Amino acid sequence: MTAADELPADEHAALPADEHAELPADEHAELWLAPGQLASWLSVVRLITRLPWAIDTQLQRDADLSMIEYMTMAMLGEAPQRTMRMSDLAERTSSSLSRLSHLVKRLENRGYIRREADPADGRFTNAILLPAGRRKMESAAPAHVAYIRQLVIDNLSPERLRRLGQDADRIVGRIDSPAR
Repeated sequence: MTAADELPADEHAALPADEHAELPADEHAELWLAPGQLASWLSVVRLITRLPWAIDTQLQRDADLSMIEYMTMAMLGEAPQRTMRMSDLAERTSSSLSRLSHLVKRLENRGYIRREADPADGRFTNAILLPAGRRKMESAAPAHVAYIRQLVIDNLSPERLRRLGQDADRIVGRIDSPAR
């Protein structure tokens, strides 16, 4: 089988001439995904693009919050004294410090978060969830949790949900691994 055999007939012409040559089986395996692997990969791609969009849409509609705003306030709500260094919060929300700073400024303007110098080390800035932010989270949570249950939790058996969480952690661990 050639690399060209993996493409629909109308795409063969787009391949350079040397790609029509036979490839050793082991080389072929590294260049292309097997049909089952491709189908699974495309399912993952659809999930990682559509799920955040669906959650963001629900939060915007029901709570006037974006998903990243909700996540930021949720992380602060779980932190001791509802306070976290901006650099740690950026890492936990998978945001750049610059993007998080703009986001926190918007939340500050809405009265949900306050920033102040870290008393332990003034080189750092802390973000603090304010009572209005906590109330906003508490009012947003019921519809948000119901939607998460509808989309994910109630759609999987407890065992499949547990395995999905483990698989997600394994992939995130590979992403975060220094030997990328």
